[in-house]
Amino acid sequence: MSEQPKVLVLGASGFVGANLVPALVEQGYPVRAASRRPAQLALRRWPVELCRADVLQQDTLAEALEGVDTVYYLIHAMTEGAGFDQREQQGARNLAEAAQQAGVKRIIYLGALHPEGADSTHLRSRSQTGELLRSGGAAVTEIRAPVIIGPGSAAFEVMRDLVYNLPGMITPKWVRSKMAPIALPDLLHYLIGVLSVPQTQGCSFDVCGPDVLSYEQQMRAFGRIVDRPVRILAVPFLSPGLSARWLRWITSVPTGIAKALVGGLKQDLLADDSAIQALLPRELMGFEQAVRWSLAQEREQVASASPPLASLLRRRWQPQYGFYAKQDGAERLIDASPQEVWSVISQIGAAPRYFAFDPLWRIREAMDAMVGGRGLAYYRRDPLKLALGDRVDSWTVAEHQPQRRLTLLFGMKAPGMGGLTFELHPVGRQTELRLTCWWYPSGAWGLMYWWAMLPAHILLFRRMVANIGRLSGSDALPAPA
Repeated sequence: MSEQPKVLVLGASGFVGANLVPALVEQGYPVRAASRRPAQLALRRWPVELCRADVLQQDTLAEALEGVDTVYYLIHAMTEGAGFDQREQQGARNLAEAAQQAGVKRIIYLGALHPEGADSTHLRSRSQTGELLRSGGAAVTEIRAPVIIGPGSAAFEVMRDLVYNLPGMITPKWVRSKMAPIALPDLLHYLIGVLSVPQTQGCSFDVCGPDVLSYEQQMRAFGRIVDRPVRILAVPFLSPGLSARWLRWITSVPTGIAKALVGGLKQDLLADDSAIQALLPRELMGFEQAVRWSLAQEREQVASASPPLASLLRRRWQPQYGFYAKQDGAERLIDASPQEVWSVISQIGAAPRYFAFDPLWRIREAMDAMVGGRGLAYYRRDPLKLALGDRVDSWTVAEHQPQRRLTLLFGMKAPGMGGLTFELHPVGRQTELRLTCWWYPSGAWGLMYWWAMLPAHILLFRRMVANIGRLSGSDALPAPA
């Protein structure tokens, strides 16, 4: 392994990065995986070096690039809303400069197909990012990809949610734009393969799959595979901007990504992959084969993203669940030790109940009981201590790492799967408490349920962390034995 060049993967927590890192390790490359939140990467337990890096904070890049021969640049800012293109370009400038100073020999950049005349902000920014990366001293290999078929791919998940959630669709005419989507394993073959082919340095390559299809044809093929009829009426008056706005109510894909994606589908995205096939020949997956592979991999992909909950997610996962969990929550810096904060959190459901707005909890529990749920089946084995598998009213303790993480699995009747996760991080003599509510919606009803509950969540979770902080201080409850 020491003979292989050290590789840095920027954007290791994203869809492509999370699949590329283990594939590089399997090929014997020593990998350093970087993210703005390396604690999330640590949950995956990869046998790689982890580091924090933010391309918008140039002072974080020098350490990440130290001793690195090749950088994979897999970063985009589509989730961050308006102005994402300026942020992407500034990040590329920072990385190009830092890589030159660090003596990096090569950058491998995953870009996007950008047909001549296309006015998509997303596609234009992808091209400009490549140009800015080439402004440094490192040789840049750019892989320009169309829609990617794989579990977690935004384009694939939007298609999946549309087919599963809607009995019929009135769609804009962009659904008839043609492209040749590429399967994730084929894309990884190219991304890793160029490392060992010197002729690819300083070159740009288009990649694609073997089947040229419109997005409408892809949805119809997907519907046949999952045995869901797809009824589509394409009309000329739905703009991409309007389409993106209603997609937030239909798909679990983050809104910023879905909006940027739709903007890039207004024109055909055709490619000629003959140049890279000549250097890295491969029999490519057809569209339907790629979809079947992706559906078979979904359960494992969701589980691998959260190893502490992996067995639970594998057991409870249903095909109709949205791949991306909806999330909301709150965080607070508490003037107490992790042990003191943990002792309070461990009493959830007992004397302090759920720390805030107890009448709202009672109303929700009563509603659950009315439809045959166990919302009123109040129970706790011990008022002060919790253990893995314990029942707390209708909740189940799904993760229990004392003074670090507690996850309660939601047990009331609702269209989806979700839970509450409490995370504790020591900060000097204080403790950062982060509370996250996560929800995998089941179809359109699951999304409607999430949006209906969101106003209450905004108030509830912020009050919960505030009250936990108060109880952890001078008014702290007795610590469990």
